[in-house]
Formats: sequence, C-alpha cells, structure tokens
Amino acid sequence: MEVLEAAQSKQLYQKMLVQLKKDFELANVEFEISNEIKPSELKGKLHEKLYFLLMERFQDYLKLLYVIDVPENDVKKIKSIDVVDISAEVCFLVLKRVWTKVWFKNKYSA
Repeated sequence: MEVLEAAQSKQLYQKMLVQLKKDFELANVEFEISNEIKPSELKGKLHEKLYFLLMERFQDYLKLLYVIDVPENDVKKIKSIDVVDISAEVCFLVLKRVWTKVWFKNKYSA
C-alpha cells in the first residue's frame, strides 16, 4: 500500500502506528498492535477490525471514522456493496488520513 511505503521511506511509520493507536483509544475502540508490526500485517489487521466494526458495532465504526477525521464524502464515494470491499476501501482512507496527520505534524512542528 502506497501510504505505508511512503511512511516507511520518510521514517514516519512508527509515528503512524502511534497516531493510529491514539485515534482508536480516543474513539474508545480496542485495537492491539505491536510496534514491530509489518505494514502488510497492519493493513490486514486494520481491514479485519474495520470489517468487524462495520458488521457488529456500527456506532463504534462511525465514531472511529469521526475521531480519525475520515472525510464523509470519501466514504460516500465508495461504490461497492460488498462489505469486504467497503472495509478495504475504508482501510485505505483511514491509513491515508493517519498518514496525512503524521506528515503534517512532522513537517510543521519544530
């Protein structure tokens, strides 16, 4: 996934993990990931968690998207009706938003 590759190339992957954990915590949604998790594993685990939230705990899913600040218009643009595909698209949107937050913090904080 391009977002995770960009994070690694700029040495911001660890900060991305910290931000992702923080966002899940703020949304009061449990999500355990280690600091050594590989990007491919992170993507799979996040996709699985989003799928679960979408199917079983929709209010928590909405709260998480709100806390992470995923643009509502981007979610509405998802064309698929298959929940697996939807959760994969949302996974990308979440990672993209978290990457944006981390990149801006890194670029503009001294």
